[in-house]
Amino acid sequence: MTVIYKICPASLWREAEAAGRFEGAPVDRADGYIHFSTAAQAPETAAKHFSGQDNLLLVAVDGAALGDALRYEPSRGGALFPHLYGPLPLSAVTSVTPLPLGPGGDHIFPNSIKG
Repeated sequence: MTVIYKICPASLWREAEAAGRFEGAPVDRADGYIHFSTAAQAPETAAKHFSGQDNLLLVAVDGAALGDALRYEPSRGGALFPHLYGPLPLSAVTSVTPLPLGPGGDHIFPNSIKG
Protein backbone atom coordinates (compact mmCIF):
# COMPACT_ATOMS: atom_id res chain seq x y z
CA MET A 1 0.00 0.00 0.00
CA THR A 2 1.29 3.43 -0.94
CA VAL A 3 0.13 5.96 1.65
CA ILE A 4 -0.31 9.60 0.67
CA TYR A 5 -1.35 12.45 2.93
CA LYS A 6 -3.76 15.37 2.92
CA ILE A 7 -3.37 18.17 5.46
CA CYS A 8 -6.84 19.48 6.14
CA PRO A 9 -8.55 21.88 8.55
CA ALA A 10 -10.58 19.82 11.03
CA SER A 11 -13.80 21.70 10.23
CA LEU A 12 -13.48 20.95 6.51
CA TRP A 13 -12.80 17.28 7.22
CA ARG A 14 -15.86 17.03 9.48
CA GLU A 15 -17.95 18.35 6.56
CA ALA A 16 -16.45 15.63 4.34
CA GLU A 17 -17.30 12.95 6.90
CA ALA A 18 -20.90 14.18 7.00
CA ALA A 19 -21.08 14.20 3.18
CA GLY A 20 -19.42 10.80 2.80
CA ARG A 21 -16.61 12.07 0.57
CA PHE A 22 -14.04 14.86 0.37
CA GLU A 23 -14.41 17.27 -2.54
CA GLY A 24 -11.24 19.20 -1.65
CA ALA A 25 -10.29 22.45 0.00
CA PRO A 26 -10.92 25.74 -1.83
CA VAL A 27 -7.41 25.64 -3.36
CA ASP A 28 -8.03 22.09 -4.59
CA ARG A 29 -11.29 23.02 -6.25
CA ALA A 30 -9.66 26.07 -7.85
CA ASP A 31 -6.80 23.95 -9.24
CA GLY A 32 -9.07 21.13 -10.46
CA TYR A 33 -7.55 18.37 -8.34
CA ILE A 34 -6.95 17.49 -4.69
CA HIS A 35 -3.39 18.13 -3.56
CA PHE A 36 -1.66 15.36 -1.58
CA SER A 37 1.87 14.83 -0.30
CA THR A 38 4.05 11.80 0.24
CA ALA A 39 5.36 11.14 3.76
CA ALA A 40 8.64 12.83 2.83
CA GLN A 41 6.83 15.89 1.41
CA ALA A 42 4.21 16.41 4.14
CA PRO A 43 6.33 18.37 6.65
CA GLU A 44 7.45 20.85 3.98
CA THR A 45 3.87 21.16 2.72
CA ALA A 46 2.73 21.97 6.26
CA ALA A 47 5.46 24.59 6.70
CA LYS A 48 4.84 26.20 3.30
CA HIS A 49 1.04 26.17 3.11
CA PHE A 50 -0.20 25.80 6.71
CA SER A 51 2.35 27.73 8.76
CA GLY A 52 0.98 28.65 12.18
CA GLN A 53 -2.42 27.06 11.52
CA ASP A 54 -3.95 25.06 14.33
CA ASN A 55 -6.84 22.56 14.27
CA LEU A 56 -5.40 20.64 11.33
CA LEU A 57 -5.68 16.93 10.60
CA LEU A 58 -3.30 14.64 8.78
CA VAL A 59 -5.42 12.37 6.61
CA ALA A 60 -3.67 9.18 5.46
CA VAL A 61 -4.98 7.66 2.24
CA ASP A 62 -4.31 4.39 0.44
CA GLY A 63 -3.13 5.77 -2.90
CA ALA A 64 -3.65 2.42 -4.65
CA ALA A 65 -7.36 2.56 -3.81
CA LEU A 66 -7.73 5.73 -5.91
CA GLY A 67 -6.91 4.07 -9.23
CA ASP A 68 -6.25 6.10 -12.36
CA ALA A 69 -7.69 9.29 -10.83
CA LEU A 70 -4.42 9.63 -8.85
CA ARG A 71 -1.51 11.05 -10.83
CA TYR A 72 1.98 12.02 -9.74
CA GLU A 73 2.85 15.34 -11.36
CA PRO A 74 5.77 17.77 -11.12
CA SER A 75 5.32 20.58 -8.63
CA ARG A 76 7.57 22.27 -6.09
CA GLY A 77 11.16 22.09 -7.35
CA GLY A 78 10.18 19.52 -9.97
CA ALA A 79 9.29 16.90 -7.33
CA LEU A 80 6.41 14.59 -8.19
CA PHE A 81 3.37 15.22 -6.00
CA PRO A 82 0.22 13.08 -5.87
CA HIS A 83 -2.86 14.80 -7.32
CA LEU A 84 -6.34 13.30 -7.24
CA TYR A 85 -8.62 14.20 -10.13
CA GLY A 86 -11.98 13.63 -8.51
CA PRO A 87 -13.45 13.40 -5.03
CA LEU A 88 -11.71 11.42 -2.31
CA PRO A 89 -13.86 8.46 -1.24
CA LEU A 90 -13.68 8.07 2.53
CA SER A 91 -13.27 4.32 2.02
CA ALA A 92 -9.67 5.03 0.86
CA VAL A 93 -8.80 6.83 4.13
CA THR A 94 -6.66 4.69 6.45
CA SER A 95 -6.32 7.13 9.37
CA VAL A 96 -7.05 10.68 10.50
CA THR A 97 -4.59 12.11 13.03
CA PRO A 98 -4.45 15.53 14.71
CA LEU A 99 -1.58 17.70 13.47
CA PRO A 100 -0.86 20.00 16.42
CA LEU A 101 1.48 22.96 16.54
CA GLY A 102 4.61 22.52 18.62
CA PRO A 103 6.10 25.16 20.92
CA GLY A 104 8.27 26.50 18.09
CA GLY A 105 5.29 26.91 15.76
CA ASP A 106 6.05 23.88 13.56
CA HIS A 107 3.53 21.09 13.21
CA ILE A 108 4.22 17.90 15.14
CA PHE A 109 4.00 14.90 12.83
CA PRO A 110 3.61 11.28 13.90
CA ASN A 111 6.92 9.43 14.26
CA SER A 112 6.26 7.58 11.00
CA ILE A 113 6.49 10.90 9.12
CA LYS A 114 9.51 13.04 9.73
CA GLY A 115 10.93 15.64 7.41
